[in-house]
Amino acid sequence: MRKGITMLPAGILGAGCLLLLLVGRQQTALLRTPLTQLPDTVLGYAGRDGAIDSAERRVAGVSDYLLRLFEADSTPVFSLYVGYYRSQVQGQSIHSPKNCLPGAGWEAMSASIRNVTLPGQSYPVNRYLIVNGGAQALVYYWYQGRGRVSADEFRVKWQLLRDKALTGRSEEALVRIVVPLRGSEADADSVATRATRRIIPALFDALPDFIPAHH
Repeated sequence: MRKGITMLPAGILGAGCLLLLLVGRQQTALLRTPLTQLPDTVLGYAGRDGAIDSAERRVAGVSDYLLRLFEADSTPVFSLYVGYYRSQVQGQSIHSPKNCLPGAGWEAMSASIRNVTLPGQSYPVNRYLIVNGGAQALVYYWYQGRGRVSADEFRVKWQLLRDKALTGRSEEALVRIVVPLRGSEADADSVATRATRRIIPALFDALPDFIPAHH
């Protein structure tokens, strides 16, 4: 019994080293179709693509991205941002909007999880009401990749480590929809929810196929 207890730390250390070796077996996953082929008309609103400057893109570490503004009579209705990472390593991984929003001057007034339903499936997304001076906006964001849609950032990190260890895959997209709040929250929620229903399946079509490893 004493010998078994003595060997326990060595066994844990060995398992930890093995996990690190497996995590290092990294694969790069390319999109099946470019992000620019995501719907350019959503809810009847035409989209116009914008650009992120090179400094911001380096900080974000994205492999590919889409920034698309949907307008009605030149008035912004909502924006869509998709930041895709072919593989995630230290210095090139998804940055949580919870950390980025305060740096951009936005303050969260409320935060919750909302389930968005599609035929046969319900997907959790983060819902934030944010304010900056006199401006308010509703934000939906989620993480999509490797066959999943997730809102829980701790679960996302665990799934990332697990998938890297078992399959060498770590590709993922951060998806964010922002609706400027000009009317009621209910109206903004309606726009964000309906846009989310359109974007999730379209993005799955663009993302690489993924078969979860059995263990």
